[in-house]
Amino acid sequence: MNSTLKILIAGGGTGGHIIPALAVARALVERHAAEVILVGTARGLESRLVPEAGFPLKLIDVGPLKSVSLMTRLRTLTNLPRSIGDCKRLMREFRPGAVLGVGGYASGPAMVAALRLKIPAIAFEPNAMPGLANRLVGKWVRAAAINFPAAATWFRNPEVTGVPVRPEFFSLDAPSGAPHLLVFGGSQGARTFNTHLPHIIRSLLDEVPGLTVLHQSGTRNFEATHMGYAASGADPTRWLVRPFLDDMAAEFARAHLIMSRSVDCCRGGGGRQAGAACSFCRRNRSAPETQRRSNGGSRSRGDAEGIRFGHSRQIALDPRRPDHRSRPPGYDGRCCAHASAPGGG
Repeated sequence: MNSTLKILIAGGGTGGHIIPALAVARALVERHAAEVILVGTARGLESRLVPEAGFPLKLIDVGPLKSVSLMTRLRTLTNLPRSIGDCKRLMREFRPGAVLGVGGYASGPAMVAALRLKIPAIAFEPNAMPGLANRLVGKWVRAAAINFPAAATWFRNPEVTGVPVRPEFFSLDAPSGAPHLLVFGGSQGARTFNTHLPHIIRSLLDEVPGLTVLHQSGTRNFEATHMGYAASGADPTRWLVRPFLDDMAAEFARAHLIMSRSVDCCRGGGGRQAGAACSFCRRNRSAPETQRRSNGGSRSRGDAEGIRFGHSRQIALDPRRPDHRSRPPGYDGRCCAHASAPGGG
């Protein structure tokens, strides 16, 4: 009898979904010698990140339902039964002991398939307000791993576990050399940063001698953001715009200051940079995310529960400033500036 633990992890689309999924997959292999496969779509980041991490990826055809045109929504709904059927066939073949849904396009069909086959289904939800897929199946899952207590009302048997963070984030060395700023808004970038940073980059570099800036813009807005920086007149040797950063732990280690949105800092998203930023938030500053959600609420109202940061509108690069009086345990002298930014990402 084969006693190997088999787990199917479904979801993806953005780094906020797939990075935690990979962290869980690695832990299952290292701690339990589990056999893990992931289910995603060809359009998501998982199509690149999962094979690079050494895990098998099974693709299904499922599209978005939220923030899309009526035709796209109808097409997704029409294809949904086929997507669920594909997941059921995969599960009958792989025979997982449990299915973990991490949110994103592929999560919904896989969770529905698991429920229909009576396979234990577990939801992972890093946000205070769950995404659409988790809201629809939350009351039917066996259990849910959540990051914020506010999300508990959407799930059966919820437990606050926090966000999975790769172990390398807990052993980063202190940065050295000239001051370095890391700017990111999750794997898709942040409209606020992509729009406003190019307008201030020249004056920022003039104001802070030796400062260098690395800005993750997201693939979709890379060209426009890069052109904005180039048109600013700022010294091109002191800034770099990249669509996506593969080794976020190394970039965290280089940075004296990290600028991110609150939604990325706390939910583990894009590198999940999210949970990573919280584990390393000795020098992280987040900007409130105000993107409207389909349920009429806003991310800022939900995710702000886990932030509790101030609302100063200055970016302070000098740790000797008076607004650095309150420092978290383990603070190592690196800047933990407070800056808020208007608008969503």
